[in-house]
Amino acid sequence: MDVHSPLKKFFGFSKFKGLQEEVVKSIVNGKNTFVIMPTGGGKSLCYQLPALMQEGTAIVVSPLIALMKNQVDAIRGISENNGVAHVLNSSLNKTDVAQVKDDISNGITKLLYVAPESLVKEEYVAFLKTQKISFVAIDEAHCISEWGHDFRPEYRNLKHIIKAIDDVPVICLTATATEKVQEDILKTLGITDANRFKASFNRANLFYEVRPKTKEVEKDIIRFVKQRVGKSGIIYCLSRKKVEEIAQILQVNGLNAVPYHAGLDAKTRVKHQDMFLMENCDIVVATIAFGMGIDKPDVRFVIHHDIPKSLESYYQETGRAGRDDGEGYCLAFYAYKDIEKLEKFMASKPVAEQEIGHALLQEVVGYAETSMNRRKYLLHYFGEDFDEVNGEGADMDDNSRNPKKKHEAKEDVVKLLSVIKNTMQKYKSKAVVNTLVGKENALLTSHKTHTQPFFGIGKDKSAGYWMALIRQILVVNFIKKEIEQYGVVKLTEEGKKYLENPTSFLMTEDHVYSEENDNAIITNAKSSAGVTDVNLVKLLKDLRKKVATKLGVPPFAVFQDPSLDDMALKYPTNLEELATVHGVGEGKARKFGKEFVKIIAAYVDENEVLRPDDLIVKSTGTNSGLKLYIIQNTDRKLPLEDIAKSKGIELPTLIKEMEVIIYSGTKLDINYALDDFLDEDQQEEIHEYFMEAESDNIQEALDEFDGDYDEDELRLMRIKFINEVGN
Repeated sequence: MDVHSPLKKFFGFSKFKGLQEEVVKSIVNGKNTFVIMPTGGGKSLCYQLPALMQEGTAIVVSPLIALMKNQVDAIRGISENNGVAHVLNSSLNKTDVAQVKDDISNGITKLLYVAPESLVKEEYVAFLKTQKISFVAIDEAHCISEWGHDFRPEYRNLKHIIKAIDDVPVICLTATATEKVQEDILKTLGITDANRFKASFNRANLFYEVRPKTKEVEKDIIRFVKQRVGKSGIIYCLSRKKVEEIAQILQVNGLNAVPYHAGLDAKTRVKHQDMFLMENCDIVVATIAFGMGIDKPDVRFVIHHDIPKSLESYYQETGRAGRDDGEGYCLAFYAYKDIEKLEKFMASKPVAEQEIGHALLQEVVGYAETSMNRRKYLLHYFGEDFDEVNGEGADMDDNSRNPKKKHEAKEDVVKLLSVIKNTMQKYKSKAVVNTLVGKENALLTSHKTHTQPFFGIGKDKSAGYWMALIRQILVVNFIKKEIEQYGVVKLTEEGKKYLENPTSFLMTEDHVYSEENDNAIITNAKSSAGVTDVNLVKLLKDLRKKVATKLGVPPFAVFQDPSLDDMALKYPTNLEELATVHGVGEGKARKFGKEFVKIIAAYVDENEVLRPDDLIVKSTGTNSGLKLYIIQNTDRKLPLEDIAKSKGIELPTLIKEMEVIIYSGTKLDINYALDDFLDEDQQEEIHEYFMEAESDNIQEALDEFDGDYDEDELRLMRIKFINEVGN
């Protein structure tokens, strides 16, 4: 079945991202489908494309009105008929509802977004029963599970409602789910037979940093934001009061910020959200209520003023940064005091809920206090291995940029594993640590652990030390946490083998976050790079904003940033050429393109831009994403071999792609890399040759130097030459 031409036709993409293609095929073939895909991984396309391809209407269950509105705007942006997507929720009046029903009955509506509460209504169920439904998509499916970070009781009912409407395939999607949550979702919906797809949770472009939270935290935030003036960001706080305070402090300091929380009236909330989407303000200070459905691709930083209640929430919230694969900086402020505050809140809850809450909080403490690679820690929590040396984004966190001291801990690992074994693998981390340091309590005395010879064998070290070691051996898979009795630690096969034959184990020393420790290390995330024709990008952005304001949609619903960047690289001057731009299909070109090609044509004339014809109509064998990646990473001065390796291509292929960029008139500074290949005199010799040569033909250069230089070296020098002399 061809799913590629509909992808190009509706969305303007020539290839799928990650697992999208298999997911789309699974749904189109009528199979129940379960998708775990991180924020920014292209989840919504997984159900939007099958819905547009198939007969009938797909029902999309979604928890937030804001999220639905965004998605409906985006889908309407790629179609000439507004009825293609509708929302059915409490915000509609009678006339609106009649229009929606009409469009569904006439086969116009492909996607119907509903809140779970609306789906319970008798009249809606009765109406939908009579219609052709293609499938039901449940977005943010973690809301079904009590172990998920945003549990909603009304989601529990969905199974029965779907059955009542029609026996159609179900696709569930979530951006975060541990094993526990996954099982819960599938059981509750009764679709344990579903095809399961789990994408990598690694967002390689995000930089993670945790700083100690001191009395100066507000100053730290202002300093951080002032270095990023004009960039979009979200600052999360746990209380409404703190949201208001921080928003005011930012405003007083001349920063363009607005507050967002459930205590504001609906009108103000919508207004502030729209200001953020329409780029009329840079920063939203919010409680976690904000952003679940924010589809803004160019959020450049997410700050946590308060640490969240679970790693799921943290991952979800930081995941709102850099969804266009550009820069995304995730900064969290941490003090153990905040954790104690959260534990106090929990005291009033039922015991079972308290247990879940404490278990989740301990994971957050582990993440904040660890000094190992944060990406590795985070991905391990989601059941994914990460290679902290060669993995994509391996050095994109504060711990990797500023490594802590390591020491040999072989004997301590043996002590720790043997205590877990000798206490019959029935304790959670805290009880294991108490046994090691010899701290008696009711649990240990009831099992007579305090009378055992191993009780207190680790009392020469602190409880904090042992807790840190537990976290480190958990991540290397010597022990695992039981899913059924969550938190009980057990030995894995690897752990048993290690006990029998111990080898060196280097333990990283944990961070100590005390009030005094306020010289927070500021690390620079890789700065976002200069891209393509900057002046043209600015003109296109201004035009996009004008068009978006006129249509009342967010700018990215017109064209996303990568599309504008690609236009500023290809200079399309008619609609046919525009349709070849990344992320622009025929529909979009027809709908929004006229003004854009007009402005580009005028720009090309005024600035006498040489448009390389082959770059426009014929494909260069590469997509703009790769070009952008090359431009950004040469700006960041990454070794060329590394750039090629991370994209799975050979160096000669990379050089060819760099030539395409340089011949399109875009500057590409590779001076830093040439020093690895040629010394100063050699570079000068080749530079002089090109200065005087009749043509820049490489074969002629090879003949001239007669084996002194190889082809790669000459091609790299030609790029440097054109960059300096021609561009």
